[in-house]
Parts: sequence; structure tokens; C-alpha cells
Amino acid sequence: MSAHQPADGVPLSLAQVETLTRRALLACGVDPRNEAAITASVVAAEAEGIHSHGLARLPTYCEHARVGKIDGRARPVLDSPKPGLVRVDAKGGFAHPAIDFGLPALCEAAKAQGIAALAVTNSYNCGVVGYHVERIAREGLLALGFVNAPASIAPMGGTRPVFGTNPIAIAVPRAGRDPLVLDQSSSVVAKSEIVVHQQRGEPIPLGWALDKDGNPTTDPKAALAGGTMVPAGGYKGAGLALIVEIFAAWLTGANLSIDASSFADNLGGSPRTGQCFIAIDFGALTEDGASDRLERLFSAITGQEGARLPGERRHGARRRSARDGVVISRKLFETIEAYAGAA
Repeated sequence: MSAHQPADGVPLSLAQVETLTRRALLACGVDPRNEAAITASVVAAEAEGIHSHGLARLPTYCEHARVGKIDGRARPVLDSPKPGLVRVDAKGGFAHPAIDFGLPALCEAAKAQGIAALAVTNSYNCGVVGYHVERIAREGLLALGFVNAPASIAPMGGTRPVFGTNPIAIAVPRAGRDPLVLDQSSSVVAKSEIVVHQQRGEPIPLGWALDKDGNPTTDPKAALAGGTMVPAGGYKGAGLALIVEIFAAWLTGANLSIDASSFADNLGGSPRTGQCFIAIDFGALTEDGASDRLERLFSAITGQEGARLPGERRHGARRRSARDGVVISRKLFETIEAYAGAA
């Protein structure tokens, strides 16, 4: 049994994960058109072993839709202020349907113009950023994604949080293979990992977070109760968080991290955070043999014992999950079932 596999676990096939997610979201009043986008993201996260963004996140989605912090029935609105620029207003609803609504227009514009950007505003937690950029890469485009979140990282030398964990992701198409996907937060780990450790009653590793007084802590409760996340690489991670904030919040017109309500509780209304995606038709710039050059670069990494490319574990997890399914704790299963039966 895996160290992270609960002893009282409930085994689920990916089809059962999909059905359970759909039932819970619909029972909490989420519009079926919005539900489909959220469900696909949750299933993908579970399949890739990113449980913190899969079913572990679902009760929060359901609760926020149920109490009205997020408008589960909001339909995104799209416009294109200039060629190559696509803007989607999520209208205080879920991020997933807003992103899904904008991606076809983004890809079409990138193929026509060579490069295009999608700005999503008045949004919410979007799950795994790599999930979204990978779909752009599968259209044959180089993709970048920037996402801001409620403030949880203090600037270097400070103690008050200013930036969210603000993830950034890149996806690169590969001939005859799955795209390379690099997805990382600006903090040492995503904040959702702290939440998962709290749910399991497990301590967090030293170096992940600080308590409200700025002291290193292994207590997930202390980290979440006014504490801050440790930026990856110190000042470099804080700098990366600032860059992501500029793209995902300032450029899109979404709430800055310091103004966004929490993703974790029912207070404060919609966070109205933002996402920004950039798609590039790299074939217009690269020469013949570009794919071979890329694979030569990747081979220089994988040819070393112990080295691997970003995303390789996810691909392996997909294969295992498709075959064996996933296992979640009975407590989580019963919580989701309670939401699913709430209608």
C-alpha cells in the first residue's frame, strides 16, 4: 500500500470518479454546461495522481457553489478587443468553463496571427494549470499559462502575504509523443498540499510554510491559520510570483492576490482571480528539423541516470489510473456523497 493510500480507502475507477464528481456538482446547483468542464479537470487531476486538485478539492467547489460564493450558473462572456487578443469574463463563476470557452478562440487566433493571448478575469481556482496548457499544446502550439491566487506568500524580507502561490506552466508539443508539460507554483509546494496534509492529520515537511509569526512550522493548521507559504528558491520564487501576478491579475483586470477572498472558506464573495494563457505557432519561427533538435535536448536530460523530464510521472500515473483506478479516503468519499445527495 502506498504511503498516501488510506487504510480505509474506497477504490474508484476513473468512470466512477467522473460520475461522483458530476452528481455532486449538479446537486449543488452547478449548471450542466459548467459542470462538464469542472468534472473533466477533476478526473484528469485524479488520473495524474494530483489528488490535491482532484476529488480532495471537490467539496470546496461544491460548498462554494451551494452557498453562492461562486456562481455555479454563471456563463462566461467572450470578446476580442484586438486581433490576437481574447478576453473571457467568468462573471464570478468557475474558472474551468471560462477557460474552456476561450481556448478555441485562442488557438484559432494563434494559428492565424502567429501568437495570441487569452485573458480570463473575474475567475476562481482553475485546478491544475498544466491541464489547460497541455490542451493548447495538443493543438500544435507552444503554450504558457499564468494563474494568480489569494495572497499567501510574503515578499522577501516581509511577513505579510502579498502574492498567491501563483503557478506558471509551459507545454511543448512533441512529434508522436505526449507534450512536455512543466507546471510549478511560485512556492515550494502548492497550498492545496498543505490542505491535504491537514485533512489527513499529517505534519508537513519543514521548509514548506511559516506560521503567523514567521517561524518555520510542520503544523499544517498553523500554516493555514495566518501563516505564509515559503517561496521556491527564496527571492527567486518571490520574483516569479510577482511576474505571474502581473500577467494573471494586472493584465487581465482580475483581483490582485491581496484583494482576493480565500479559495478555502465561504467568506468574502467570489475571489475574482485571473488566468492568462499565451499560445505561439512555433512552426512559423523554427526551421526544418526543429523537432529533432528538441528531442536532442530532452535526450541530454533523460540520458543521465536518475534524470527525467517534467511531467513523466504524470504520464505514468495516467496509465496506472486507467488500469487500476484510484483510492480515496472513506471520509472524503462520504463527504462528497453527502453533497451528491443534497438535491
